[in-house]
Amino acid sequence: MGFIGKIAGVAGTAAVVYAAWVRPRLWRWGATDEEVAGPYPGADLVQDGQRSATMAVTIDAPPSQVWPWLVQMGWDRGGWYSWDRLDNAGRPSAREVHPEWQNVAVGDYLRFWTPGAGPTDAYAVAVLEPNRFLGLHGLSDLLGRRLDPAQPRPPAYMEGLWGFLLNELPDGRTRLVISGYQTYRPRWLEHFVVSWLYITVTWVMQARMLAVLKRNIERAVAHEKPAAAEAVPAGAGESRADRR
Repeated sequence: MGFIGKIAGVAGTAAVVYAAWVRPRLWRWGATDEEVAGPYPGADLVQDGQRSATMAVTIDAPPSQVWPWLVQMGWDRGGWYSWDRLDNAGRPSAREVHPEWQNVAVGDYLRFWTPGAGPTDAYAVAVLEPNRFLGLHGLSDLLGRRLDPAQPRPPAYMEGLWGFLLNELPDGRTRLVISGYQTYRPRWLEHFVVSWLYITVTWVMQARMLAVLKRNIERAVAHEKPAAAEAVPAGAGESRADRR
């Protein structure tokens, strides 16, 4: 076997291993069977959309304490909690909740930063259910230029809904489930992108996002608890009989 044949053999083996073992695990990173196969909001917002990868994490905080971190996302706001040098121009993502970034409404655009293009209006807030679900809609041509969703779709485009679902657990913790729907046209591009490119890039950025959100939120909650305990006046929990 010549050198070219050996290279082809190694590449073929790597492709088989990736398709059979690596890709399925990245596609459902941290998610349960129910979270992967069960219903997910926003299916009606992407024409002919297919369910995208599902990733999840358990956060030791109720949804009401997770939600403020989600609604302050955006390049000129709290960032994206991922690799800031790649998606936030090197600006550190927020490490606390900022009241000035909590006012977001359906139709607002959240900005994203990309090398060469700089900050752009990337995602429109499509669904806003406080403490429950945030849905971000993106529609662009293949060069990344935003398209008007009210106009007919061109022959070539990318569309997707990036969703953040909060499920409260019985013990007061939260399952943050990130998934959504996507479509690419022409269809050959969809098969190539989804099978080989999309999940790798998504995993690199989104796994980091889940880890940073979990760390920041749990750290903030841990700091709030001692402060709340110190704010309780001495003897506040005692009855009159106890104080006699």
